[in-house]
Amino acid sequence: MKYQQLSNQEAKWKWDYLIQKYRNNEQICRYQEKSLNQQQIQALIENENNTDFIENWIKRHLHPALKTKLDQAIRAKRKRFFNAEHPHTRKKSIDLDFQVWKRLADCSQKMNMTLSETILYMIETQEQKSLYVEHVTDIRSSLEALLKDTNK
Repeated sequence: MKYQQLSNQEAKWKWDYLIQKYRNNEQICRYQEKSLNQQQIQALIENENNTDFIENWIKRHLHPALKTKLDQAIRAKRKRFFNAEHPHTRKKSIDLDFQVWKRLADCSQKMNMTLSETILYMIETQEQKSLYVEHVTDIRSSLEALLKDTNK
């Protein structure tokens, strides 16, 4: 295992995940009977800070379809949490309009690069272009000054 598991923290993440699913009207309990579901969900809500209760609740009452999804969500959360400790592994995000993302994605596919690599390539290309324009402007002004001096 690459990342350390912190039981208190992961129990809180699991609780948050399950409550979010419940609030989105998804089935989180394995039971068909609504009153039994409500009873178990209420018990889960009341024991938000009880790590052992949350783990036992998941083992006994979690809907089978959510087991894999919950494990994947917690693994991703754990990875993001530990990667966020170091600036070079921390994920950054930007909001793009759909049209911008689509054009960027198309460019990335054409160049066979990731979105991040494509953005870096475009930035570097623009910086090189700016340096080139600046260099040409300097040469042009030097040439104009030289021509003025020879015409005198």
